[in-house]
Amino acid sequence: MNYKQSLGERTVDWLLYLLLAAVAFTTLYPFINLLVVSLNETTDALKGKLYFIPRKFTWENYTYVFENPVLFRATVNSVLRTVISTILSVFLSGMLAYVLSRRDFVFRKLFGLVLVISMYVSGGLIPTYLLIKNLGLMNSFWVYIIPGLVGAFNVFVMRTFFSQLPDGLVESAHIDGANDFRIYTSIILPISLPVIATIALFVSVSEWNAWFDNYLYNSRNNKLNVLQFELQKMVQAVTNNAASAEDMSIDAHRVITPQTIKATLTIVVTVPILLVYPFLQKYFVKGLTLGAMKD
Repeated sequence: MNYKQSLGERTVDWLLYLLLAAVAFTTLYPFINLLVVSLNETTDALKGKLYFIPRKFTWENYTYVFENPVLFRATVNSVLRTVISTILSVFLSGMLAYVLSRRDFVFRKLFGLVLVISMYVSGGLIPTYLLIKNLGLMNSFWVYIIPGLVGAFNVFVMRTFFSQLPDGLVESAHIDGANDFRIYTSIILPISLPVIATIALFVSVSEWNAWFDNYLYNSRNNKLNVLQFELQKMVQAVTNNAASAEDMSIDAHRVITPQTIKATLTIVVTVPILLVYPFLQKYFVKGLTLGAMKD
């Protein structure tokens, strides 16, 4: 028997569709506008009123960005940093989360308290700088990896997920002679893809966008600069040049304004994450919802 909607129900549905369309448009339009500005001729973009289509289409802004000889090396550093940090952080945070999820672990509450305190109390910038220096991580690629290997928030999300797994999985594995590390790697991780994808997305976005630690610890070694730091320097250079009328008049066809360069750089650094997100989205939503459920 086919159910026929009443006029009131159809009206409510259409209102919901319009509301969702408005929310989607509000979310997407800033990104669309940045793309339009980045594809528009720079001096013309200063006139404003760019909405959905570039008035004077050009690839000049992207050419300016990718002609920078140091960007390729910085991109490689950022990719390596993101991949290595994501893999190690997910594995080690999950290992700690698995231990804390075990009810037979005597110090689980004490360790949990320490992690909670670490989320709200920081040692401060100067003590952290001195710690990094004393550990010999200054001017080293590993300064991007080691300090952020384990995050308290990530541990708690994974612990909640692991706590909801059947205890029989671990008990039967123990009976078969498997130790905890084997159980974690061979049983827990393979059935925890939702929470793993969720934490991997959190970590990868954070690491891809990070640049301040580069400024603090590796600014003297240009070979270790990450993409975000180089782009910050590029924006600053363009801003300084725009403030000088003499520099602006060198080549009228090569004028790059801060407005267009910022839009272009935003597109450049956002697209890689946008390409990764669709592959993790289904796990991302499932991981967050399962982490909020109780048995």
